[in-house]
Amino acid sequence: QVQLVESGGGLVQPGGSLRLSCAASGSIFSIYVMGWYRQAPGKERELVAGIISGGSANYADSVKGRFTISRDYAKNTVLLQMNSLKLEDTAVYYCNAKIDVGSNRYDDYWGQGTQVTVSS
Repeated sequence: QVQLVESGGGLVQPGGSLRLSCAASGSIFSIYVMGWYRQAPGKERELVAGIISGGSANYADSVKGRFTISRDYAKNTVLLQMNSLKLEDTAVYYCNAKIDVGSNRYDDYWGQGTQVTVSS
């Protein structure tokens, strides 16, 4: 049983900052990638940022230069530092991880989602 627990969402004004955190727990053998997706009302879920076990990260064009993803490998945690937030960053943010629980393959696991609202 694997769980991803997110925290850090909330309401912020344009130009403000938030930090999201996601911790994976349970019967984890290894984690290949951890990342964040978001889904705004009426839109499809999209990748925001991801970071693989080697440390390489990728970002959606819309957040490059404003968001930073990092990972604590010892704690199976991924952080998303969001700066210079814009109205269009408003969405439910979901943590995602590709985890091997000892089955010799990586399966997708999702957090419950955390709301980020950017509003003046």
